[in-house]
Order: sequence, then structure tokens, then C-alpha cells
Amino acid sequence: MIMLRPLLQRVALLLVITTLACVAGPAAGADDDAALAALQRAALTDELYMQRLEVLSDDVGARLAGSPALARATEWAERTLREDGHVNVRREPVAVPVWVRGEERLEVLAPAWRPLAVLALGGTVGTSGVEAPVVVVSSFEELSPAVAGKIVLFNVPMSAALPAIEQYGAAARYRADGAAQAAGHGALAVLVRSVAARSLATPHTGGVVYRPGVPRIPAAAITVEDAGWIARLAARGIEVRVRLELGAHSLSDAISHNVLAEIAGAERPDEIVVVGGHLDSWDVGQGAHDDGAGIVQAIEAMRLIRRLGLQPRRTIRAVLFANEEYGLSGGKAYAAAHGGERHVAALETDLGGGRPRRWGATGTPEQLAFLARAAAPVGVPVGAGGGADISPLGEHGVLLIGLYPEDGPYFEVHHTHADTFDKIVPDEARAGLAAVVGLVWRLANEPTGAP
Repeated sequence: MIMLRPLLQRVALLLVITTLACVAGPAAGADDDAALAALQRAALTDELYMQRLEVLSDDVGARLAGSPALARATEWAERTLREDGHVNVRREPVAVPVWVRGEERLEVLAPAWRPLAVLALGGTVGTSGVEAPVVVVSSFEELSPAVAGKIVLFNVPMSAALPAIEQYGAAARYRADGAAQAAGHGALAVLVRSVAARSLATPHTGGVVYRPGVPRIPAAAITVEDAGWIARLAARGIEVRVRLELGAHSLSDAISHNVLAEIAGAERPDEIVVVGGHLDSWDVGQGAHDDGAGIVQAIEAMRLIRRLGLQPRRTIRAVLFANEEYGLSGGKAYAAAHGGERHVAALETDLGGGRPRRWGATGTPEQLAFLARAAAPVGVPVGAGGGADISPLGEHGVLLIGLYPEDGPYFEVHHTHADTFDKIVPDEARAGLAAVVGLVWRLANEPTGAP
């Protein structure tokens, strides 16, 4: 049996390759293979990637929806896409909510005075000062009338298991829905343990969702360390009393823009492959990972295809979305304006600049088979998933694809003051670019047709 094992392994491998070939359908031509290889080589050595991300991060910086910084980012993106020689470069108006953080302060008054790091949650109402004892809970089920007149702390740890994106939602739901849930029981305000598995005393912001008919109460995030400290005191029966001040407030909606650019298809120009991410960020840090890395991957994917003089069969359209963080305004507006067009697929990159791990996709069996054929030569496996900005296109039957990179370090700086340019590892981000440009090219040129 030991002597036969290598032969059996070769036979098994041959069967796997034969099966994959049958599933994949007709192979792309030699020219398509050469183009894919050239694009991926160019991506892995692309010097402009980091240069452009540096400008977006350092010169523009944090770019909250409706802010002057997002307007500057929009101008930069449009100018950059025009300089790269694309066609149909344009801005399309999007109405976005405007929320202002203002000054914020959190201090423990008892058992001893201590200031705490705090970040208001996006969209929260403000307060000139609310002071009350803290009630610590670890689930919505622990809420009761006993929290009335108190400040609720949701102390829900995010699991450190990887991939981090699979742990994120279980903890993030308390950030989004905690205020409404606690207000329904009479709470005065909400504090949320930051959604991060590892922390260096850094609070993480994110959006809060209020519910009709439920009082809107102030909501803010505190660090993992401080949430644990307060929870330990409470478990020992020590009352913790805090005072929270938030200058947060909302203004009237403003007009922002999605930014679009195209490489026209030579054979099927009415069939569109979208590649993009969101141009906005939260108002802390620089938005380098979230989503500067993805924005520049989309821009550079387009530029590399044009620089190499390649002509896709289908039209490739970059869409840089406005306001993903605070309501998906850009994605909704794009779907409303363009959902009736013939989209073959929409690819979004919005999980930072880590090394690619897999694609996440949502579509019909026929669409997923089409993706499998297109993705096979790129070398990144396909699983379930999608993306936030492109999700409204799903209602129009579009194949949705998201890049899922290695994401442990991403969630350590996600939505924080620490999401800065220095956190990007160039080789990892360029590996993501190589995957994105490779798949975009294959989707635009897959010869067996789109479902």
C-alpha cells in the first residue's frame, strides 16, 4: 500500500483537475491568459497604489458623509480618473445625512473619579450631560425595567477567532440596536464595548439605529479595557456612576456624489462589470483601510487595464460610492439610477488592505457557476458573501462579489483614530489589487457568456 500511495494520489489529482475542467467550461484563449498574467504582475509592483492611497489618507483624511473632506475626496477621485484617461467620468448626485460629532466627554464619578476614552456612535443624539449609575448587561435578554433611569453598558466581547468578519456581526448588533433596545426599558443612555477582539485602549465608533416610537437616547463606544473594568467592578457589587456629555447633532441632508468612470467594452458594451468601494469614512483616523485601500484598488485596477492597452469585451465601470458608513446612500442611489442596466456582476472591496483570502458571492446557481469559471485562473477561492454598497443591486438580480482579505489587523483599527496610512502593508494591499484586477478582467472577458 505504501508503494501505491503516490500513484493513487496522482490519479486522484487527475480526477480533480478533470472535474474542474468540466465545471469551468471552455478555457479562455492564450491572449486572455497572457493579459491576466500581465495585469497581475503589474499590480504586484504598482508604485502608484501606495502613492495615491497616501494622498487620500494624508491630504484628504477622514471624510464623513456631508463633510467638506468628502467633497475634497470626490474632487480628487474624479480628477484622478480623468487623468487616467477613462471615459464617461462623472459625478452623480446623492442626498446624504449630515451628522456632526461635536465635543465628547465621559468620566467616572464613583467609586473614584476617572476620565474614559469615548467615541459617540454615528447618528447619535447629543446630551449636555447625563449622569447615572451604570447597569452592565451582556445580551438584550438581560434588559428589564431595572435599567430605567440608568446608563446601560453592553459588555459583549467580539470573538478573537479568525476570520474576524465572521465574528463581527454578533458583537456589532449591540452597537447598532443597543440604544433602541435599552430605551424601550427606560434607560437614559447607552455605552457599548468597542467591537474589536484586540485593543490598545482605542474606542471604535460605528452607526446607531433608532427605531420609530422609541425614545432616542445618547449612545457612545468605550474601549474594550474600560468596558471590562466596569464589568468587573459591577460583578463585585460596586456601583459605577458616570457622566456622559455629547455634542453630537444632525443637520439637514446635503448633496454628495458617487463618482463613476468606464472602460468601454469592445464586443458587449451594454454588459457592465462594476468594481468599487466607498469613498466616505468615519470622521476619525484617515479611513486608510476603511475604505481607502479598496477605493484605490478600484482606481488602480482600471488604470492598469488601460495602461496595458487592454480592451475588455464588456464595459468595466468603476463606482466610488458616497456614504456607506451612515446609511448606504450611495449604493441605494446607484441602484435606483442604474439598476435597470445589464450588470453582469458587481465587485466591491471594503474589508481593508490585507492579503486576499477568498471572494464572497451571492447569486443564482448559474451566476455562481459563471463566477467560478471566471475566478479559477485568478487563484482566489470563492465562498458565500457580498458587499454593502453593492447590496441594493441584488434586488435587481445582479451577481454580488466582495473581496474577503485576511482581516485580523483590520478590525483592530476599524472605525478608530488608528485607521491611518502607516497601518497599510504595501505587499499585502498590492496582492489584493492583483486579485481585484484579475477578477474584473476575467468577468469582463469570460467567453462563455453571462447568465
